[in-house]
Amino acid sequence: MTTRIGILGGGQLARMTAYAAFRLGLQIGIVEREPESPATHLTSHTWIGDWSDRHLLDEFAKEVQVVTLENEFVDAENLSYLEGLGVPVYPSSKTLATIQDKFLQKTALKRAGLPVPRFAAVDSEAEVLECAEQFGWPLMLKARRNGYDGYGNELLRTIEDIGPAFRKLTRRDSPLMVEEFVPFTKELAIMVARSKNGEEMAYPVVETIQHAHMCHTVLAPAAISAVSNKRAAELGRRIMTSLDGVGIFGIEMFLLTDGDLLINEIAPRPHNSGHFSIEGCYTSQFENHVRAILGLPLGCSDLVAPAAVMVNILGSTDGPAQPKGLQDALTVPGANIHIYGKKRSRPGRKMGHVTAVGNSVAEAREVALRAARLISI
Repeated sequence: MTTRIGILGGGQLARMTAYAAFRLGLQIGIVEREPESPATHLTSHTWIGDWSDRHLLDEFAKEVQVVTLENEFVDAENLSYLEGLGVPVYPSSKTLATIQDKFLQKTALKRAGLPVPRFAAVDSEAEVLECAEQFGWPLMLKARRNGYDGYGNELLRTIEDIGPAFRKLTRRDSPLMVEEFVPFTKELAIMVARSKNGEEMAYPVVETIQHAHMCHTVLAPAAISAVSNKRAAELGRRIMTSLDGVGIFGIEMFLLTDGDLLINEIAPRPHNSGHFSIEGCYTSQFENHVRAILGLPLGCSDLVAPAAVMVNILGSTDGPAQPKGLQDALTVPGANIHIYGKKRSRPGRKMGHVTAVGNSVAEAREVALRAARLISI
């Protein structure tokens, strides 16, 4: 019988995971709240409904041999329910419960002796002010759950910022936390795969460049010292072990002026900062995620060329997604274009990406940027 992997979520990460699974002769089943999501275009095994619908999960569990997810917004209780039906789930409900609440995530990392910024849970504006007096200004106020791409984060520069930011974030129906502001020199990320059998594999450390709190460009490898590079890989592996992570995790870090590193956030799934690996590495993050959750040998994560660069294609309008400029972009030599097939665009939404490899980061970046700038959605 052909193995069928179940994925909770049907966005672009599930879509690219499906590509990798199909190469290995596997099948994919998707649970998504809305029809015609990017991944459901690729699979005939689709369940439309809420991830908390137990009847739907019962039917889903009968048809798949292992379950994974494409985002951390699925309630951990739903993963626990699937585990109770005898279906292996990676990451596990216990791992997800720790990671999806950023306060619990930071607490677990701190207890494991891993370097994180100072942080605290807050329930009132007065408590935010107390933290500001302790940590100093500026200060980050964050929703503990369901934040992504800068949504759910507010930078507080003065006491006057507390009230508006606190009221804005409490509307997200999530408890809040604060973190000290980190004066980093670079934002780094590393993808680490860990098999259910315990085998581990780290990808090259990359630099991520943000525009308006959104990841815009990923440079591989990051221009950092050998010491920082080794340290990032070490931290990535320690994180996976401490959280009992299985699959591929995206780990974001801050590089400090003294060359030290602080862990920012963890995504227990394929991650935007690892898309470069599709064309840039011998084994993509998506294929190693599939291998890891099935207990197959992990593939080589080395770069196939000295450098790889990914540039996101972000939505520019609010309305039906209608890619423009694709014909011109396809004439750019060396540009690998991915359009996610989302039905609607909105400003800043991730609609696709372009990857290029080259003999240097500068060379690959020029190609990827040239093609990405020709496309608007």
